[in-house]
Amino acid sequence: MFDSVLMVCAGNICRSPKAEYLLKRKVAAANKAIHVSSAGLTAMKGHDADHTAQSVSAERGVDMTPHKGRQICGELVASHSVILVMEESHLRDLHQRYPHARGKAFLLGKWMNNQPIPDPYKQSREAFEHVYQLIDQATNAWLKYL
Repeated sequence: MFDSVLMVCAGNICRSPKAEYLLKRKVAAANKAIHVSSAGLTAMKGHDADHTAQSVSAERGVDMTPHKGRQICGELVASHSVILVMEESHLRDLHQRYPHARGKAFLLGKWMNNQPIPDPYKQSREAFEHVYQLIDQATNAWLKYL
Protein backbone atom coordinates (compact mmCIF):
# COMPACT_ATOMS: atom_id res chain seq x y z
CA MET A 1 0.00 0.00 0.00
CA PHE A 2 2.67 2.52 1.06
CA ASP A 3 6.30 2.31 0.03
CA SER A 4 7.74 4.95 2.36
CA VAL A 5 7.02 6.45 5.77
CA LEU A 6 8.43 9.68 7.19
CA MET A 7 8.29 10.08 10.98
CA VAL A 8 8.22 13.72 12.11
CA CYS A 9 8.59 15.44 15.47
CA ALA A 10 10.17 18.72 16.52
CA GLY A 11 13.91 18.21 17.00
CA ASN A 12 14.36 14.78 15.36
CA ILE A 13 16.42 13.48 18.27
CA CYS A 14 13.86 11.74 20.53
CA ARG A 15 10.45 10.71 19.23
CA SER A 16 10.72 10.53 15.45
CA PRO A 17 14.02 8.62 15.38
CA LYS A 18 12.65 6.22 17.99
CA ALA A 19 9.57 5.70 15.80
CA GLU A 20 11.76 5.41 12.68
CA TYR A 21 14.06 2.71 14.02
CA LEU A 22 11.29 0.80 15.76
CA LEU A 23 9.12 0.75 12.62
CA LYS A 24 12.13 -0.21 10.48
CA ARG A 25 12.61 -3.27 12.66
CA LYS A 26 8.91 -4.17 12.47
CA VAL A 27 8.58 -3.82 8.69
CA ALA A 28 11.72 -5.92 8.21
CA ALA A 29 10.32 -8.63 10.50
CA ALA A 30 7.06 -8.55 8.51
CA ASN A 31 8.99 -8.80 5.21
CA LYS A 32 7.53 -5.52 3.98
CA ALA A 33 9.53 -3.42 1.53
CA ILE A 34 8.88 -0.03 3.09
CA HIS A 35 11.48 2.72 3.43
CA VAL A 36 11.24 4.43 6.84
CA SER A 37 13.02 7.65 7.77
CA SER A 38 12.57 10.67 10.01
CA ALA A 39 12.97 14.44 10.16
CA GLY A 40 12.19 17.35 12.44
CA LEU A 41 10.17 20.51 12.02
CA THR A 42 12.81 22.40 14.03
CA ALA A 43 15.52 19.78 13.75
CA MET A 44 18.74 19.63 15.66
CA LYS A 45 20.57 18.99 12.38
CA GLY A 46 23.47 16.59 12.58
CA HIS A 47 22.90 15.71 16.24
CA ASP A 48 22.84 12.14 17.47
CA ALA A 49 19.62 10.80 18.95
CA ASP A 50 19.18 11.83 22.58
CA HIS A 51 21.27 9.65 24.91
CA THR A 52 18.31 8.57 27.06
CA ALA A 53 16.21 7.81 23.96
CA GLN A 54 19.07 5.67 22.65
CA SER A 55 19.48 3.88 25.98
CA VAL A 56 15.78 3.09 26.40
CA SER A 57 15.57 1.86 22.81
CA ALA A 58 18.76 -0.21 23.02
CA GLU A 59 17.44 -2.01 26.10
CA ARG A 60 14.54 -3.12 23.91
CA GLY A 61 16.70 -4.21 20.98
CA VAL A 62 16.43 -1.05 18.87
CA ASP A 63 19.78 0.47 17.80
CA MET A 64 19.53 4.20 17.08
CA THR A 65 23.29 4.91 17.01
CA PRO A 66 23.40 5.64 13.24
CA HIS A 67 20.85 8.46 13.59
CA LYS A 68 21.66 12.10 12.79
CA GLY A 69 18.98 14.77 13.11
CA ARG A 70 17.73 16.35 9.90
CA GLN A 71 15.36 19.12 8.94
CA ILE A 72 12.16 18.41 7.06
CA CYS A 73 12.01 19.89 3.57
CA GLY A 74 9.70 19.87 0.58
CA GLU A 75 11.66 17.08 -1.09
CA LEU A 76 11.20 14.77 1.91
CA VAL A 77 7.50 15.56 2.08
CA ALA A 78 7.05 14.90 -1.64
CA SER A 79 9.09 11.68 -1.67
CA HIS A 80 7.23 9.85 1.13
CA SER A 81 3.85 8.22 0.70
CA VAL A 82 2.78 8.70 4.31
CA ILE A 83 3.97 11.12 7.01
CA LEU A 84 3.37 10.36 10.69
CA VAL A 85 3.68 13.14 13.26
CA MET A 86 3.60 13.11 17.04
CA GLU A 87 1.17 15.92 17.91
CA GLU A 88 -1.66 17.98 16.41
CA SER A 89 0.58 21.05 16.40
CA HIS A 90 2.99 19.16 14.14
CA LEU A 91 0.16 18.46 11.71
CA ARG A 92 -0.83 22.13 11.65
CA ASP A 93 2.77 23.24 11.11
CA LEU A 94 3.32 20.62 8.40
CA HIS A 95 0.11 21.58 6.56
CA GLN A 96 0.96 25.27 6.77
CA ARG A 97 4.46 24.77 5.34
CA TYR A 98 3.58 22.01 2.88
CA PRO A 99 -0.09 22.14 1.86
CA HIS A 100 0.51 19.20 -0.51
CA ALA A 101 1.08 17.00 2.59
CA ARG A 102 -2.66 17.05 3.32
CA GLY A 103 -4.17 13.64 2.80
CA LYS A 104 -0.94 11.78 3.55
CA ALA A 105 0.00 13.20 6.97
CA PHE A 106 -1.49 11.72 10.12
CA LEU A 107 -0.86 11.41 13.82
CA LEU A 108 1.29 8.43 14.72
CA GLY A 109 -1.36 7.74 17.39
CA LYS A 110 -4.24 7.85 14.86
CA TRP A 111 -5.31 4.26 15.53
CA MET A 112 -5.13 4.89 19.28
CA ASN A 113 -7.89 7.52 19.35
CA ASN A 114 -5.48 10.16 18.02
CA GLN A 115 -3.24 9.75 21.05
CA PRO A 116 -0.50 12.41 21.00
CA ILE A 117 3.06 11.27 21.67
CA PRO A 118 4.43 13.73 24.27
CA ASP A 119 7.94 15.13 24.02
CA PRO A 120 10.25 13.55 26.63
CA TYR A 121 13.19 15.86 25.85
CA LYS A 122 15.03 16.90 29.03
CA GLN A 123 12.60 14.90 31.17
CA SER A 124 12.98 11.81 33.34
CA ARG A 125 13.92 8.37 32.11
CA GLU A 126 10.37 7.31 32.99
CA ALA A 127 9.05 9.86 30.48
CA PHE A 128 11.26 8.31 27.78
CA GLU A 129 10.06 4.82 28.72
CA HIS A 130 6.42 5.95 28.56
CA VAL A 131 6.99 7.51 25.13
CA TYR A 132 8.70 4.32 23.93
CA GLN A 133 5.63 2.30 24.96
CA LEU A 134 3.29 4.70 23.14
CA ILE A 135 5.44 4.60 20.00
CA ASP A 136 5.61 0.81 20.17
CA GLN A 137 1.81 0.57 20.41
CA ALA A 138 1.26 3.15 17.67
CA THR A 139 3.70 1.53 15.24
CA ASN A 140 2.03 -1.83 15.88
CA ALA A 141 -1.32 -0.27 15.06
CA TRP A 142 0.03 1.30 11.84
CA LEU A 143 1.81 -1.85 10.69
CA LYS A 144 -1.36 -3.52 9.44
CA TYR A 145 -2.12 -0.50 7.22
CA LEU A 146 1.33 -0.33 5.64
